[in-house]
Amino acid sequence: MLHATDHLTPTLTADLEARLAVNFPLRTLDVAGGRQSLRECGSGPAIVLLHGIGSGAASWLAVAQLLAQRVRVIAWDAPGYGESSPLRSLAPDASDYAERLRQMLDALDIERCVLVGHSLGAITATAFASGAQQQRVSRLVLISPAQGYGHPSRKIQGQAVRLKRLADLEYPGIQAMAEQRSAYMLSPGASPKDHAWVRWNMARLNPEGYRQAIELLCGDDLLRHPPLSMPCDVHCGAADGITTPDSCRVLAQTLGASFSLIDSAGHASPIEQPYAVAGHLAIAIKQSLTGASL
Repeated sequence: MLHATDHLTPTLTADLEARLAVNFPLRTLDVAGGRQSLRECGSGPAIVLLHGIGSGAASWLAVAQLLAQRVRVIAWDAPGYGESSPLRSLAPDASDYAERLRQMLDALDIERCVLVGHSLGAITATAFASGAQQQRVSRLVLISPAQGYGHPSRKIQGQAVRLKRLADLEYPGIQAMAEQRSAYMLSPGASPKDHAWVRWNMARLNPEGYRQAIELLCGDDLLRHPPLSMPCDVHCGAADGITTPDSCRVLAQTLGASFSLIDSAGHASPIEQPYAVAGHLAIAIKQSLTGASL
């Protein structure tokens, strides 16, 4: 189903695209796996942002601009997204993504950061924060985290999700997916511009990277990783129909994390409510520097 504003998307996103080029420019690094692209702005303590399965680094634009006066903001394009090379494995797990993240942080000389994972990015963020590189993460923030379907109890559901997403990739394809799915990513009160920016980001998915991300979603489990050694915060849009508030609350309890709702936001809260998201992240940065906890 096409939205009434689909034909207006270029007009609605023109200023965002201009701001992206000037204020949150693209960088490409050479890493062991090939290329790694990211967007960066600001200076100071580092905060690293990992996007979800239907998005990219550009989705963090508004949040990054709000934080850039006080911190160094880095948002990656996950392997196979943007200009980033795909991973070598056809069915990678979170450890493969975490290794690419390590390579990126090494190339950027980032020894310590606040690490943020949105949606599918939460699985990679949790794997990195609980692995051999955990000393590099001062605080972990998960926004509408996807748990994944890798646990045996979710295997049948995961198989169904995998088959449907792979089928949708073939037909109707990425462009139609972008046109159809924005309504599910946002709250009923989201603006036409929010819908257009979700579609703009989703329309730029690369099939190979998206296929690998489907395997991560359906084959891994956020909770299979060891307990966290650093403070963790979980946030969820109050109108999130994808990773619901109830599921995120339970996940936060299991992780021993704080939990809060983001009012008037669906799943894509960094796009729909950037001021609220940036406010939560500013608190996380301050707490990571002072050693305070909620």
